[in-house]
Amino acid sequence: MKIIPVTSPAGLRRFIELPYRLYRNDKVWVPPLLSEVRGQFDKKLNPTLEHCQYVLLLLEHDNQIIGRISAFIDTMALETWKEPIGLFGYYECINDKTASGMLLDTASSWLKGKGMKFMRGPWSFVSQEWGLVVEGFTPSPTVMAPYNPEYYIDHITSYNLQKIKDLLVYYISVNEGYVIPERIMTLTDDVRKRYDIHTRQVNMKDYDNEVAKIIELSNRSLIDNWGFTSVTKEEAEAIARDLKQIIQPKGVIFAEDKHGNPVGFAITIPDINTIIKDLDGHLFPFGWMKLLFGIPRLKRYRMFALGVLPEYQGKGIDSLLYRALCESLYTPDTWLEINYVLEDNAPMNNAINKLNAKLLRRYRIYQKNI
Repeated sequence: MKIIPVTSPAGLRRFIELPYRLYRNDKVWVPPLLSEVRGQFDKKLNPTLEHCQYVLLLLEHDNQIIGRISAFIDTMALETWKEPIGLFGYYECINDKTASGMLLDTASSWLKGKGMKFMRGPWSFVSQEWGLVVEGFTPSPTVMAPYNPEYYIDHITSYNLQKIKDLLVYYISVNEGYVIPERIMTLTDDVRKRYDIHTRQVNMKDYDNEVAKIIELSNRSLIDNWGFTSVTKEEAEAIARDLKQIIQPKGVIFAEDKHGNPVGFAITIPDINTIIKDLDGHLFPFGWMKLLFGIPRLKRYRMFALGVLPEYQGKGIDSLLYRALCESLYTPDTWLEINYVLEDNAPMNNAINKLNAKLLRRYRIYQKNI
């Protein structure tokens, strides 16, 4: 077995294509669109790379790629975290601990050589694509959510990587009888009156200005969240550009004060994974038609982000946003996944539990000294 750094387009192609071979017979995995995956490694399409140093590594045995990993340093994250934390991600490997150890060792050595004291991951170049699935391996992941076989847990823990944080995933299903609890209806009615707050859908005719509001709200409201790094204007524009193709206005909600100033927001994304699962990563020749006609009919969603300004936190605005989303997206078949809730974010978890959402999945992020 030998490690091969990716230094050419051909190497990058092998790096990108490995999961499509490893997961070929896995009925839970959803093959992401290859065009979207390639974009993650293109600085023109993914501005995050502008503030990252990184290496992509392949593991080869008998002329076949059997594993891959990335190691990278996000300079903006270092400025925020004030700790020398390097990151690893894009981990894929056959079920072989020797192979796994080689990949993790090489990533660790690279980060150590760059002056890092800690290695943290799994972590990708894409917002909110973090963590290893440790509970809830079914159903299939929603759009932009990671997936891995269960044996990866053994690979990671055998390398002495320790849990540093869990991210929780909840869901609500109208088809399973979900209704907004009466106490939430009463609470949110009171919130509207007490703080003179109203909610509205995103205005797609003023999309650029709406995106600017979300950037400001996000950077101000999430700054104290674990793992947070500020979103640059270029990154936000790239995310907004990609999401504009699939979001539904009814799934993006603002909370505003009596003067029309935004104080919170919530974004849900239609779960296009239900459409692309059988496309094997290829949009052509007919995949684009499935997306074009399928997205407006989707009833499954992923909550991608929610934020409330610090001065309005603890006042029930988050519950008001959840209610507004549930009412806006309601159909007899609506299914909403509330994704990536920090396990120790008590206010958020309490609000979700009061909504009677059910725990679905748990992602884990690991760290070790290097």
